[in-house]
Amino acid sequence: MKVNHNGTAYSILITCGIGHFLNDMIQSVIPSIYPLIKDTYGFSFAQIGIITLVFQMTSSILQPFTGYYADRRPAPYALSISMCFTLTGLLMLSGASTFLTILIAVGIIGMGSSIFHPEASRVAQMASGGKKSLAQSIFQVGGNGGNALGPLLAALIVLPFGQSSIRWFALIAILAAGILLYVASWYKERIATHTDHPEINADIRNDIPRRQVHTAMFILVALIFSKYFYLSCMSSYFTFFLMDKFSMTVQNSQLCLFAFLAASALGTVGGGLLGDKYGRKYIIWGSILGAAPFALLLPHVNCFWTIVLSVIIGLVISSAFSSIVVYATDLMPDRIGMISGVFFGLMFGLGGIGSAFFGWLADKTSIWFIFNASAYLPLFGVVAGFLPDTKKKQ
Repeated sequence: MKVNHNGTAYSILITCGIGHFLNDMIQSVIPSIYPLIKDTYGFSFAQIGIITLVFQMTSSILQPFTGYYADRRPAPYALSISMCFTLTGLLMLSGASTFLTILIAVGIIGMGSSIFHPEASRVAQMASGGKKSLAQSIFQVGGNGGNALGPLLAALIVLPFGQSSIRWFALIAILAAGILLYVASWYKERIATHTDHPEINADIRNDIPRRQVHTAMFILVALIFSKYFYLSCMSSYFTFFLMDKFSMTVQNSQLCLFAFLAASALGTVGGGLLGDKYGRKYIIWGSILGAAPFALLLPHVNCFWTIVLSVIIGLVISSAFSSIVVYATDLMPDRIGMISGVFFGLMFGLGGIGSAFFGWLADKTSIWFIFNASAYLPLFGVVAGFLPDTKKKQ
């Protein structure tokens, strides 16, 4: 395969996005079956939160290490190998009948995720041709699209036909492994010919003091905390909120979750385009803080406006992540894999902790209470104003 170092390799970016779409579509089946397994096995909300915690933490703890390894010893075929872990976990989950077996199954799926995300994010930046926010958004929107479609497929396949039908998603893992072989071939040749092209990043400052870099990283972690703690409440418990407050059916609540996640996918693309044009700092700031008024309103309105506000929140708050990852790698450009792994790991880890926490809190209080309490989290977005500008002044 002929490798073009100068331009944006859109075929690779789109293929990475498709791989991310399939990977995250599979993984989004896990929270989508919570109502099913809660009723079947009599799990509490706290146990549902622990299932999410195990999946998210398995992925988050390992991602920085796989990213660090990728920076030093790139492994082109690791992307396809990651799908083998996902395949194994899916087959185990389809037949799991105890809480422990379910935890092991989702843990194996999490291991696959820990290999896939930092390596694929690194490839996306290599293929960006300098359009790094756009490249990260194309990659990320695949994941968001998969997260949106997963609950819909679960409503159409898993809920009517039962837990055993999860095994059909194993075919998607096999398809993804095959598609990612194309990326591996390009990646292998890119590594063999040369990988460093500093002229592509000529507009990025390299004179930011180390102390300021560390402060910026701390702020980014705080923003990831606020964003993904809030999103963990939405993605894990929005269906329960709709069923509890509006007596909505499981299938209809899954469709509403699909609308929220689909809006999140669109927001990701928009955020990437705007981040390259107007600056990543301002997109991060406006995205998280901008979602706050809608989040604060959501628990207090009727069914129609609840759905409308959830779509607006998805559009706004999801526009930040690609800008956060690229902004962080701009601060430490020699450690793209590790930094991507850290932030994807934080995304999964904080999301898992948030899901477990809100599950525990829902058992102690109510579903409405956790949506009212979590609505204040996007207000943390105000701290983005203290981030330094990474672009050189013209």
